[in-house]
Amino acid sequence: MDAGDRVRFLTWDSDFFNLRIARIQSDRLDAAGLAEIFAWRQAEAVDCLYFLADPNHSESLRLAESHGFRLVDLRLTLEWRAEGQAPEMPPEVRLFQPQDRAALRAIARVSHTDSRFYFDGHFAPEDCDRLYDTWIDKSCDGYADVVLVADVGGQAVGYMTCSRENGEGIIGLVGVHPDYQGRALGKALVHSSLAWFAGQGLNRVSVVTQGRNIRAQRLYQRCGFLSRSVQLWFHWWNESR
Repeated sequence: MDAGDRVRFLTWDSDFFNLRIARIQSDRLDAAGLAEIFAWRQAEAVDCLYFLADPNHSESLRLAESHGFRLVDLRLTLEWRAEGQAPEMPPEVRLFQPQDRAALRAIARVSHTDSRFYFDGHFAPEDCDRLYDTWIDKSCDGYADVVLVADVGGQAVGYMTCSRENGEGIIGLVGVHPDYQGRALGKALVHSSLAWFAGQGLNRVSVVTQGRNIRAQRLYQRCGFLSRSVQLWFHWWNESR
């Protein structure tokens, strides 16, 4: 296996952040492979390497730490499996409408500060805000199969994006306006997503959140999700750039 099989240049991330960013393809490292990756990185003038690690492979963790990678996030995947009838879509949740776009973008800019991009310390906070602003915008344009909206008095105050992938439902972005948190709107959005997925014939749904995001974990657990996997996000930066 050569370096081209071990690492992939990320064009979208690179263009968005105006950096050269790549991702290690495997969730495990060995010394020889890492040497090839670093040689490739130098030749390609890569600024940042992402590595999503298997936490059970101690050699990978030691190699990452000894070669300048920094732990920036714990990635927790939770899963729901249908047992009986799925929840019904609550009345306070509806499908996205074009007039919701501005409100959803504003919510996205303040709703994802637990993510690895904010905690990395190298990405400008305003670029991180813009990342999620762009992400929900693209989701509304078809990147997601459906965008569900929490509605209070005709105003969009929350969202959840849903996609179908390999016979499984995927919950993507979730956000509720800070002024409307604590009103069980997150639970309403989750139940609505499960109802929508059930209507698509899907009986398994997964969602990813951060290990530091205890509020999100409790929400999904209350809705019947169980932990499926844990992975570790590491970032390496060329500090001499």
